[in-house]
Amino acid sequence: MKLSVVQSEVSERKITLLLCCIAVVHVFIFSAAFPFFSVVDEQAHFDMVTRYAQAAPPRTMPLTSEAALPYIVWFSTSEYLWTPASQPHGMFAPPPWQLSAEDAKIRLAPREKFWRETAVNYEAGQPPLYYLVAGVWWQAGQWLPLADGDRLLWLRLLNMVLLVALVWLGGCAAKKLFPDNRFIRLAVPALIAFFPQSIFYAINSDVMSPLVFGAAFVLLLEFWETGIPGPRHAVATGLVLAATFLTKISNLPLLAVAGVFIAIKFFRLARAGKLPLASLCILLMCAGLPAVAWLTWCKVLFGDFTGTAQKIHFLNWAAQPVAEWFHHPIFTAQGFWFFLKGNLASFWFGEQLWYRAPLVDADAALVMIVLSLGTLILVLAALVRQPPTYSAPQRTALWFGLASIVAAFAFFALLSVKYDFNDCFYPSRAHPFFISGRLMLGLLIPFLILFACGLDQLLKKFPERVKFFVLTALLAFLLTSEITADWPVFFSEYNWFHF
Repeated sequence: MKLSVVQSEVSERKITLLLCCIAVVHVFIFSAAFPFFSVVDEQAHFDMVTRYAQAAPPRTMPLTSEAALPYIVWFSTSEYLWTPASQPHGMFAPPPWQLSAEDAKIRLAPREKFWRETAVNYEAGQPPLYYLVAGVWWQAGQWLPLADGDRLLWLRLLNMVLLVALVWLGGCAAKKLFPDNRFIRLAVPALIAFFPQSIFYAINSDVMSPLVFGAAFVLLLEFWETGIPGPRHAVATGLVLAATFLTKISNLPLLAVAGVFIAIKFFRLARAGKLPLASLCILLMCAGLPAVAWLTWCKVLFGDFTGTAQKIHFLNWAAQPVAEWFHHPIFTAQGFWFFLKGNLASFWFGEQLWYRAPLVDADAALVMIVLSLGTLILVLAALVRQPPTYSAPQRTALWFGLASIVAAFAFFALLSVKYDFNDCFYPSRAHPFFISGRLMLGLLIPFLILFACGLDQLLKKFPERVKFFVLTALLAFLLTSEITADWPVFFSEYNWFHF
């Protein structure tokens, strides 16, 4: 028996290693296929990375830095937001590296003028952790014998490292929670490796959220199960919560759920007369001091604690009176479904455009929306069923994941109803909804654990080999639909394959 257990563990480690390799290849191929710079504010995030690489974080919403400007001007493509029909002679002009130096200079002069004199970086108030890490990675790339286009790809390939770490962390979380369920233990890292979210192929701070909150999720569950948390555990938990806050402001609803989770734990200990004051103080200091430092920085330099006021003003959003919130279309069945399906689809597949149209297979998106909702409902039914389907630690983790999902959607709904978006392109008055699943990516590990549990419930009457057959088919479906949707970008003369 012991030998078979050891062999099973070795086999799972080999599979996890294979999934890490698949994640590397996955990110590399699609990062090379997508031209620079994508519509998910990649220019702005790249500009931020170069500023942090020079230890010069912005103190207001600045124009494009001199370090980023040559890359943005030279390598940008119009294919994301324009159609061939909108271009002279019905086709996009060739990349500047296919032109003579003089012709390229003439053609790029208007673009350089725009980015040098007009384009404002409205991401300047975003938290710093991703930009610090990416800045170090960018500086490391300067020591390598790379051409300029290769350096840009090098920066995108930081996402390879993050995704490999995420595959490993997802596997650890699933193994910790479901030591006796091989299907769930392997399904979670497999889904991460094949996850078709296009933000993993761009320079963007969203890519770090799943890793930092995934680590927080694991540590919080350990924190909950520990009788009396010690100082070392408090330090680790506090620091990953601080890292989650310092990665993306959209992680706030996840941190709110974590805060309630911690408060309940300490309340129970206090009621039992076992409150560890030292651990509580250490956790609050480790989580709170970095957050307070950043909030102070934003208040002093950007005028508000979140660093978003200038961006909101720049985008011409206006806060609405509370009475106006309830006239929002989200309170209709059609509007709520539009909001729900849009966020679930963009959570799975991303928000890239190509020729001004979404790079998403609509049928594949609908399948994953239905499957996501169905698996969540199955897990919820299992959680309330008597006798309990899951152990106490498993129920805690699943309730935590469900609460995080509800909090994230509620936060996006609040932002949708709070503002009049005026003439903004997105969100707009015509479609006043926050539909950006990439901003919810902090949920990735708890969401996929719930998703895998739902699949396990759906197939519980079938043998394990059938479950793995279904999982393999699902992974093939995700990869095929991603390739089918993104196929046009592989032929762009502006991507890395054509440098």
